[in-house]
Amino acid sequence: MIDRRQWLAGGAALATAVAAAPLMARVSPARPIGLQLYTVRELFAPDPIGTLEKVAAIGYREVEYGGGGYDKMDHTALRKAMDRLSLKCPSIHVGYEALAADLGAVVRMANTLGADTIVLPWLTPAMRDPQVFQRAIGDFNRWAGQLKQAGLGFAYHNHDFEFTVKAPDGRSLFDMLVADGNPALVKIELDLFWAVAAGEDPKALIRRLPGRIYAYHVKDRTADGRMVSVGAGTVDFADIFALNSQAGVQHLYVENDQAPAPYLPDIKASFDHLRRIGA
Repeated sequence: MIDRRQWLAGGAALATAVAAAPLMARVSPARPIGLQLYTVRELFAPDPIGTLEKVAAIGYREVEYGGGGYDKMDHTALRKAMDRLSLKCPSIHVGYEALAADLGAVVRMANTLGADTIVLPWLTPAMRDPQVFQRAIGDFNRWAGQLKQAGLGFAYHNHDFEFTVKAPDGRSLFDMLVADGNPALVKIELDLFWAVAAGEDPKALIRRLPGRIYAYHVKDRTADGRMVSVGAGTVDFADIFALNSQAGVQHLYVENDQAPAPYLPDIKASFDHLRRIGA
């Protein structure tokens, strides 16, 4: 038997829980924050395992390989280190030439590292001619289809030139990519710094590409255009991230192409800021 005071106390607790339920339902565990390892390439190239250990110690739980000579390393050893450190590698950067030369080797590398997506990170100036870029989009579609058969996705990483270089009909290279890339196969890794540098509104891009954005490259920009750690510039990431569900974005990768030595303080500052804003 329970007395009246116990009954009232229990009822009050239940009412509080019911009132809080909608708020609780909106609260979800923080997503893993990733690091594009190009940021720490000067550390990674001579000491890959030690660098992974330092990255994991900061709190990063995802890494994206790119630069630093990772493609020539022992991928089995890298995978063992990641497993020990509870690090995941959702995606890897692979250049156009490597994709064209041996797609099978790329698939094997991705499988060993545990990646599910191949990201094309860069095109040479010669490939930025609109006619050449149009032909390259055909390659993207073909490779993406072949990668899908192998259980992998494909995404394209932008810089600023995709927005600033225009075809004779007035379309930007990015417009061409969006229109002519297979939307079911060719995703976008949206580099927020370079989009802002090109004069684009990141939120407008996200609204234009619902469900097509695979990941963000998160890097900050000062008013005078310098690349800095996340939180040290003017980009309002919290405002951008409010559209994450609309974007369909799966991963956030910190990147600073110009991180100052000794590099680790820079990536820690970015990590800490993203955690503070609930990224």
